[in-house]
Amino acid sequence: MSKSASRPRLYTPRGSRMVAPRVDAEAVGQFTESIARFFGTGTYLLLQSILVLVWIALNVSAVSLRWDPYPFILLNLAFSTQAAYAAPLILLAQNRQENRDRVTVDEDRRRAEETKADTEYLARELAALRLAIGDVAKTGEYLRRELEDLRGLLEDRHPDRANRAPAPSSDGSDARAAKST
Repeated sequence: MSKSASRPRLYTPRGSRMVAPRVDAEAVGQFTESIARFFGTGTYLLLQSILVLVWIALNVSAVSLRWDPYPFILLNLAFSTQAAYAAPLILLAQNRQENRDRVTVDEDRRRAEETKADTEYLARELAALRLAIGDVAKTGEYLRRELEDLRGLLEDRHPDRANRAPAPSSDGSDARAAKST
């Protein structure tokens, strides 16, 4: 074994010796979203307004309870702390919503592409069926004309047989079936 293998390399960081608690990012995200949603409700605004009014009323009227005199510096500090925590919570909730929206848009785009492909396939199939139905109609008329031409040729060659052979009817049904009834 070489000397360098036994010594630690200075450019490789050591593992942390502190044991950090493992936090579920999804659970934290859901909790912060619930707080951010609560910040945007009328209930929160009402509770905060009542708290501020009680705070001011107690600090102005109750002389013995004055823990935050008139400029209300402690109240201002509480609002600043609340704002410092609220802004990142709201940003986190917005980022999570943006990720959900992105997934939804991607899924909608995929479904739209599938629907478009299915629609194009069905349109091609419908066009093929229309062409096939048109060919069938043309083929029936073509066969009828060809049979009449053959009958005419047979009558020309063998005039005595033409009187005995039944002629096909104009609707395409077999004349022999009509004679047997």
